[in-house]
Amino acid sequence: MGYVSAVPVPQPRAARASGAAAAPGGRRSLGAALLLGALGATVVLLSSGQIWAQGTASVGGGTVPVEADGGAVTGVPTALAIVGLAALVAVFAVRRTGRTLVSGLLALSGAGAAVAAFLGASDSDALDAEAARISGDTSAAVAHLSHTAWPYVTAGGALLILFAGLLALRFGTSWPAMGGRYERAGAPRAGRPTPRAAAAPDRPEDLWKALDRGEDPTRED
Repeated sequence: MGYVSAVPVPQPRAARASGAAAAPGGRRSLGAALLLGALGATVVLLSSGQIWAQGTASVGGGTVPVEADGGAVTGVPTALAIVGLAALVAVFAVRRTGRTLVSGLLALSGAGAAVAAFLGASDSDALDAEAARISGDTSAAVAHLSHTAWPYVTAGGALLILFAGLLALRFGTSWPAMGGRYERAGAPRAGRPTPRAAAAPDRPEDLWKALDRGEDPTRED
């Protein structure tokens, strides 16, 4: 009786309580990362197609309006947003060190896209190239240059991707893996005999029992 009373019963209960408390936090961080990453990539892809800069170019003694969208100014945010989306999906396909590396890639893609968008907010090379194309003069420059708010919207979307990556770095180890359930379901259980092994009369007493039942223990199914 003394040994039974010494068993530390409260410890397993505490462990289960802490695991139950950690699960909601992991689900919230997972949902937040998915939402931020998907929303950020969508914002970057859409806003990169909007007009970022505009101005006027001199053509034949007059002026014509010229404008450049985000893709003409810089294609970096769009490319990194696609990389971020791929990394967001890959986070759930890998585990341990691989998940950490992919989470870092997700965060870096967001940071890189944000920096490229901020730099593109004051860029005039794309408009100068458009002015040269319209006027036929390679030395033509744009007058009355102005920028829209779309580069900053793009940068904001990129920051959402960055935050998703930071969440994955911080909480990703507690998130489920995409193929974990199938691996556990399909893997054979150790120590569990196969039907044929269980039915095979390998022991002498099994052979006698089979003969008593009128069966031929040497016959293969």
